[in-house]
Amino acid sequence: MIKFDNVCKEYDNGTRALSNINLQIPKGDFVFFVGPSGAGKSTLIKLLIREEKVSRGRILIDDIDLSKISEYQVPRLRRNISVVFQDFRLLPKKTVFENVAYALEIIGASRREINRNVGRALDLVSLSDKKKAHLDELSGGESQRVAIARAIVNNAPILVCDEPTGNLDENTAWDIMKALANINDQGTTVIMASHAVNIVNEMKKHVVTLKDGNIVGNIEKGGYYCETCTTTD
Repeated sequence: MIKFDNVCKEYDNGTRALSNINLQIPKGDFVFFVGPSGAGKSTLIKLLIREEKVSRGRILIDDIDLSKISEYQVPRLRRNISVVFQDFRLLPKKTVFENVAYALEIIGASRREINRNVGRALDLVSLSDKKKAHLDELSGGESQRVAIARAIVNNAPILVCDEPTGNLDENTAWDIMKALANINDQGTTVIMASHAVNIVNEMKKHVVTLKDGNIVGNIEKGGYYCETCTTTD
């Protein structure tokens, strides 16, 4: 369970990015953060991965208060929260397999564990047949799926995606969403910031709508725009 409890974020210049955010995300949920640019979606993600700190309130992950963990503990937190960005951030000279394996190599995983987990991750994003390919042989959508595989290879229980389909055409974007749905079906909590109206509307998942740093809609199964959206506990 992830819980935002009266969370506020203000910057040193006086800008208020978030105001009194109250939200619960159950384990295994698939939730979209939607809203116009500047609404607070990316700020929520930065707070969740402790890239930023809350100004007031608390964020709890399984009853652990993120504001109370030390900088030394942040890397351990991030082993439980994987992140996928819009710009892939892959290693250009490595193969698909090597890019995904790198996330395990840096934490000292055994070769057996690497082979097992990388194979599973590539299966989930439908890239098993591309494991020996180099990045210049991949499409944009395939590269994004490599980034997703790398994010999930350590079996983190939470996957956070910041506009992962933002630079992709609609057909390719749906390939990404299929991969994310497969990952969610395995029990991973998926949190995705998105401007993709068609995707959010058709997925019919938990949708949290933000505007001017406030939650203005929170529905368990809905779409991007919903005139009847009301905030729920």
